[in-house]
Amino acid sequence: MTSPRDLFDLSGFAHRALFDEVEHVWQALDRLPDYLAASQDRQVLGEIMPGAIIQGDVHIGRGTVVEPCAFIIGPAIIGENCSIRHGAYLRGNALIGDECVVGHCTEVKSSILLPGAKAPHFNYVGDSILGRGVNLGAGTICANLRLDWCEVVVRVGGQSFSTGRQKLGAILGDLTQTMCNTVLNPGRLLPKGAFVRATASPEGRQA
Repeated sequence: MTSPRDLFDLSGFAHRALFDEVEHVWQALDRLPDYLAASQDRQVLGEIMPGAIIQGDVHIGRGTVVEPCAFIIGPAIIGENCSIRHGAYLRGNALIGDECVVGHCTEVKSSILLPGAKAPHFNYVGDSILGRGVNLGAGTICANLRLDWCEVVVRVGGQSFSTGRQKLGAILGDLTQTMCNTVLNPGRLLPKGAFVRATASPEGRQA
């Protein structure tokens, strides 16, 4: 249940190598900074509208539109046919697959969005992985830091897994959906096709 292949369809994903030989899915986030640093493909092939700001090493694929007042800090790779909307903030170490949406007042930091994932309205996605076709309802927060600043532990099926990470957000399997104002606590892992009701905090207690 913690393997990348338990949660995601990686076929055809341009960056599937990031998940190669990964035992636990969150370990891909550990590899992300080096993976981005090693990428030699740094081109702006999409449309950057006036007023958007891009700093550092950023790749933007064909058909992607970056709207006014979006702020992108590298390193970052953004795939093809994405929508980076007005007021979006990509705060470094972001890997965005094809046909994704990073919407108005959404912040993405040290995270992976697989193709078709959408964080369209007032979302925070920190140290997280969103699977194919995931949709975050407006105001959904992927919290990535415990109040006591201790190591984030992932709990699945009655088992606890040490992550070695002080910061770890949510990992959402393909086609998972959250309703508006959902809070996903640090280390929350949801399977493919999960549906999270409004104003929920799944398994909200952090022991």
